[in-house]
Amino acid sequence: MTDQADGLPGPGSTDDDPNLALRADIRRLGTLLGKTLARQEGPPLLDLVEEIRALVRTDAEAAASRLAAMDVTTGTKLARAFSTYFHLANITEQVHRARDLRRQRAKQGGWLDQAAKLIAERGVPADEIAAAARRLAVRPVFTAHPTEAARRSILSKLRAVADELDAETAATILYGASESPQTQRRLAELIDLLWQTDELRLDRPDPTDEARNAVYYLRDLYADAAPQVLDDLADTLRALGVETAPTTRPLTFGTWIGGDRDGNPFVTPRVTSDVLMIQHEHGIQATEAALDALINEISVSRRLRGVSLDLAASLAKDLDALPEVPQRFRRTNAEEPYRLKARCIKAKLANTRRRLGQGTAHVPGRDYRGAAELLADLELMRASLARNSGQLTAVGRLASAIRTVSAFGLHLATMDVREHAEAHHAVLAQMYARIGEVPDYATLSRPERTKLLSDELTGRRPLSTLDTPLTESARKTYDVFGTIREAQHRFGPEVIESYIISMTLGVDDVLAAAVLAREAGLIDVHSHKARIGFVPLLETPAELDAGGELLDEMLSLPAYRAIVAARGDVQEVMLGYSDSNKEAGITTSQWSIHRAQRSLRDVAARHGVRLRLFHGRGGTVGRGGGPTHEAILAQPYNTLDGAIKVTEQGEVISDKYTIPALARENLELTVAAVLQATLLHTTSRASTDALARWDSAMDTTSAAAYQAYRELVEDPDLPAYFWASTPTELLGALNIGSRPAKRPNTGAGLGGLRAIPWVFGWTQSRQIVPGWYGVGTGLAAAREAGLSDALAEMHADWLFFGTFLSNVEMMLFKTDLAIARRYVDTLVPAELRPIFGKIEEEYARTVREVLAITGEKSLLNAQPVLERTLAVRDTYLEPLHHLQVALLRQYRDSGAASRAVATAPGARRAPSDGTALERALLTTVNGIAAGMRNTG
Repeated sequence: MTDQADGLPGPGSTDDDPNLALRADIRRLGTLLGKTLARQEGPPLLDLVEEIRALVRTDAEAAASRLAAMDVTTGTKLARAFSTYFHLANITEQVHRARDLRRQRAKQGGWLDQAAKLIAERGVPADEIAAAARRLAVRPVFTAHPTEAARRSILSKLRAVADELDAETAATILYGASESPQTQRRLAELIDLLWQTDELRLDRPDPTDEARNAVYYLRDLYADAAPQVLDDLADTLRALGVETAPTTRPLTFGTWIGGDRDGNPFVTPRVTSDVLMIQHEHGIQATEAALDALINEISVSRRLRGVSLDLAASLAKDLDALPEVPQRFRRTNAEEPYRLKARCIKAKLANTRRRLGQGTAHVPGRDYRGAAELLADLELMRASLARNSGQLTAVGRLASAIRTVSAFGLHLATMDVREHAEAHHAVLAQMYARIGEVPDYATLSRPERTKLLSDELTGRRPLSTLDTPLTESARKTYDVFGTIREAQHRFGPEVIESYIISMTLGVDDVLAAAVLAREAGLIDVHSHKARIGFVPLLETPAELDAGGELLDEMLSLPAYRAIVAARGDVQEVMLGYSDSNKEAGITTSQWSIHRAQRSLRDVAARHGVRLRLFHGRGGTVGRGGGPTHEAILAQPYNTLDGAIKVTEQGEVISDKYTIPALARENLELTVAAVLQATLLHTTSRASTDALARWDSAMDTTSAAAYQAYRELVEDPDLPAYFWASTPTELLGALNIGSRPAKRPNTGAGLGGLRAIPWVFGWTQSRQIVPGWYGVGTGLAAAREAGLSDALAEMHADWLFFGTFLSNVEMMLFKTDLAIARRYVDTLVPAELRPIFGKIEEEYARTVREVLAITGEKSLLNAQPVLERTLAVRDTYLEPLHHLQVALLRQYRDSGAASRAVATAPGARRAPSDGTALERALLTTVNGIAAGMRNTG
């Protein structure tokens, strides 16, 4: 698989080309893949690959015909070949991106250095920087949303390929060596293993499988990237005149895995406990590894340097309480108090593991519950070193270890629990019916429920007892609150902190969850106790527009305000990007979220509450994705007060965190952007008049874009068109996540379809409607209203609009309606094809309007490297699309589709019988996802 079409240097290339090394490595791996194909399957397969690639470039119709006539077995092998190529190209691009970043860091410094320079230039006083540093609380939250198509077995081998390429580069720098025979053999071996590894999962993962996948990344972050970023942050702040305690927590990690119950029947209270146990197993192991490093390093002898009385007393107490510390360590480390203290800490960690496994009670001094006692032990060591000529170690290796333990604890990531608002009301309806006070809770209006539940929170009676009769589903919902209480008692208070209410439509939805938490002993407004906080999730444009009013009403209720006060006067609100985009289109979704942030900011300030925004962003632009640094800086002023949470999911996790250098980069740019926005973006960057003009222009754009988008999604033929023109019926058979693709009890149509399969289908067929549809109509409406100058100003001077337009431009470039037409012409009945005509018209309009604002001649004209990279990928993607279309037609015509379970008019779910045809189709899905760098 080697020619100029794979992005390799062709005639006219020079050594000055900055991407020469990247293309050379891709060619090298492509050559090795070709040899694997010949070795494993025979030369005819390699010849076929080259034939198809050449045919696609010269005669697309002939290529499509050739692929349509291909037998399923050959088609599967061909799809696997292209899919494997994309995996290798992706990991090579990541390796080179990491190398480029290291070179840039050496020349220009990292993201934190750049942020510090801007802060210093602005002359921000040290006390303001110190206050912001204390408030800094960045939390990436790993979710199990099913968008990572590649198996862990594939990803681990790709990581090994990356390690080989990096090791070879290091050897070249150190010894001047070039490509080594050993590396070539190892790469060939890994590619052979890739070819022999089934890329398709046999079974759907359960939540504990998903938890183990997240732990894989969290353990890597614990060992490498996170400590580097935390140390860099401390150094950056020190250079700005601010000293921070190692126990501060500017960066922590979160997870929804095992806690996200919304629409996932497999997340039970037992699963929540099991996932927390898995996290602790690995968290304790990671901490033990950190302690081993300290034992090896801190060999300070009390014969040469003193030790604090506090540490000496603590060590003596530990040795009395921990007879399991071996005598040989008591003897050999008798004069090395820091080593001996670290060994006592390890003994407590081992006891903690045993206690958790056996379910016995916490014994202070013998084991840990949470990280507080562990950090206290480490702080004793650090303070003693600082007072006894060990200042460099106190602020060096030991401080770094304390920062890392503070970030991860023993649990690695704090779990959020999420449930749909209606689930809480269903429980309360049964409870109130039992006591006879409110016979028909479901008929109450929202204001009536708000009054009832607010009074309930301030009352003292129990609404339920241990044996209150509930239906099975209601019992599962209610028992989660008991599970939270038990988990905090067993593991520590930091394991679960937030309870998220999906589809929050009114204050009563938040109060319903709070009342159930009160029943479980988590909340008591009279004793100012709130062991969890409550987070409304605003998911639709209507709820986003009303977000400020909702928050104002919540905070105006004395009972709820008491809960917020008990949580440190911090109120978290989650913003839903995916569902708002699916309902209203990208323009209105993005604008509604931007305006909601302003409104929420102002309301929180009036109530004297700190606002923490939780951005529920997906991987693709159609689900709120895009560059993180730009997205943070583009938020309205003063919406960031140090704290932010952002979801990380699916292929985004593997893309950001597989390679340590990229993991460090992504963590650092997020922390740097939040620090910069907190200190520097405290007032509007634009004048009041300019902002008013821009808001008006966005209102006009959004209104027209919304109307165009709704006309499309409300077309009665769209559900049938969507299912016919996309391979969405196959998503379930990929077995990439435990959560069902549709919300329960939502009936036929597209309304209950989750945002991930919605984006998946449009992306696989290259229509990518969620990423741009309606934008052209909206911009045209603004231009026709005489707002062209305002649009130009917005593009040049408003980060929100510039970032929005840049993301849309990327999606327009990734859209390929010539390929999409093959899906339509082959798979869609003639009477449904006018919908594709609408899509073509809006696409042309959007390209035209975007280019009119950017002033570019073509899409991505200002980013030639990215333009070339994406164009090169199309050479490999096109055969996969042709093959997928042909296989889909066979699948739907063969009778396999008739055995599928219909989920909507025109919708089919792939059967799970593992037929060759289905397997071939799923292989094309994986390949296209790898080539597009997105599943959903």
